Amino acid sequence: MKYQNPVIPGFYPDPSICRVGDDYYLVNSSFEFFPGVPLFHSRDMVYWEQIAYVLTRDNQLNLHRCKTSGGIYAPTLRYHGGRFYMITTNVSHGGNFYVWTDHIRGEWSDPVYVKQGGIDPSLFWDEDGTVYFHSTYSDEAGRACIGQCTIDVETGEMLTSTRPIWYGTGGKCPEGPHMYRLFGKYYLMIAEGGTEYGHMETIARSESPWGPFESCPHNPILTHRDISPRHSEFQALGHADITEGPNGKWWIVFHAIRPSQHMLHHIGRETMVAPVEWDENNWPVVNGGKPITSVMEAPGEISVRNNDFSHEDNFLEDKLSLYWSFIRNPIRKNYSLTEKTGSLRMSAGEATLDDIASPTFLGLRQQHFNVVAETVLEPIPEGVEAGITVFHTNDHHYDLIVTRREGRTVVFLRKHVCDMVTETDRVLLSECRAIRLQIRASRLSYEFRAGMEGAKLVSVGTGCTQPLSTECMVCSFTGCFIGLFVQGTPETKVFFDRFSYHSNTMAGQ
Repeated sequence: MKYQNPVIPGFYPDPSICRVGDDYYLVNSSFEFFPGVPLFHSRDMVYWEQIAYVLTRDNQLNLHRCKTSGGIYAPTLRYHGGRFYMITTNVSHGGNFYVWTDHIRGEWSDPVYVKQGGIDPSLFWDEDGTVYFHSTYSDEAGRACIGQCTIDVETGEMLTSTRPIWYGTGGKCPEGPHMYRLFGKYYLMIAEGGTEYGHMETIARSESPWGPFESCPHNPILTHRDISPRHSEFQALGHADITEGPNGKWWIVFHAIRPSQHMLHHIGRETMVAPVEWDENNWPVVNGGKPITSVMEAPGEISVRNNDFSHEDNFLEDKLSLYWSFIRNPIRKNYSLTEKTGSLRMSAGEATLDDIASPTFLGLRQQHFNVVAETVLEPIPEGVEAGITVFHTNDHHYDLIVTRREGRTVVFLRKHVCDMVTETDRVLLSECRAIRLQIRASRLSYEFRAGMEGAKLVSVGTGCTQPLSTECMVCSFTGCFIGLFVQGTPETKVFFDRFSYHSNTMAGQ
């Protein structure tokens, strides 16, 4: 049966997976966004449902003033002895740590920190119970490699010093290590080449978890580095993890990007899957050695359902849906779902979308190129700006803004790109009716529309996707969000009555 990549579109990078019985669980990195580390469940590796976040409390996830693309880097998810472990790096506060739970849909523990540095930590339990901890490392000569120690998994204490175990195949930035015990040997799989267009996945094996490691003769086992973006929808493949299904079929999860135009992407690194077979020498072969495509053949039965990434929110529940995220740790008093039934109340705080702080913002990941996103908000008071935004970083966002100026309600588009800020002409709105705002996204542009509820929308302005692309920024490991925001006089309230996001997922848009 056929399935479609990406299986989790949008900004869901650095996937890690584990299987328990017939169930697969997957986590992704989340950087400066809160809650941290989205957690997904699947029964067939193709249809994925988000069931929770791993890091939901401020004492688990300190993002105070963390810089763009700081915070939570690549996590690893593992299961051992009836317990789930998620290990990751908070590069802004505290370094490497892990949390655990005995109930995958429940609360996770407080962080347990490990002194070994680096990023992209992973855990491996050997048959004798020894727990190995590996991450990126630099040897005494400053050469980048994978470093390893053993730890007490109850306390995080390092039981050995860190030793380099593999330098990879020569690509830059050896990272994302995962160790497996297969066919009587220790396999070490890593990412190399950097998480850009030279990204790749390589693998080696040894008789000992300490090495020496023998490189796979057909490394890299996964990459599109030699395939032009003109000839492949996907680029920058890498940062992978593997698992065996209950039917004996193997899968690899990894991330990739979809350029919107040549060498530019803006919706982030996305989660993909591909089948894996083992050759006569017990080396993995991904997708039969062929490039990864949007339509793939599954190694066995899969769900007949299609992932539905459309969303409708009338704010009738007392908890936010799982697709919503804040920028850094939220100031919780600025949000309420109970103050007015059927409305989300958002109050202005001290910060704006331009600040390295915690603005009043609630967003979901843009998961497709062709999207219509819409919100309705009630007439707003003096002293605030409120609306809907396409947000990538504090220096790269387009905001459709409603405000009151000189006693009149107006709407306009503000575009912030690096140190350039532009605004369109104001469009005058009625004083007493709910306001409807809309974003119509395509592969190369966004159109922003506004009007009164029940009336025809007018175009307020447009913006191309290029300035919101990762390659146009100094550093971004994230992707575009579409979100709601309020800023201005602190504690001034704005009520949003509904939000919707619709896309053509079956067409890969």
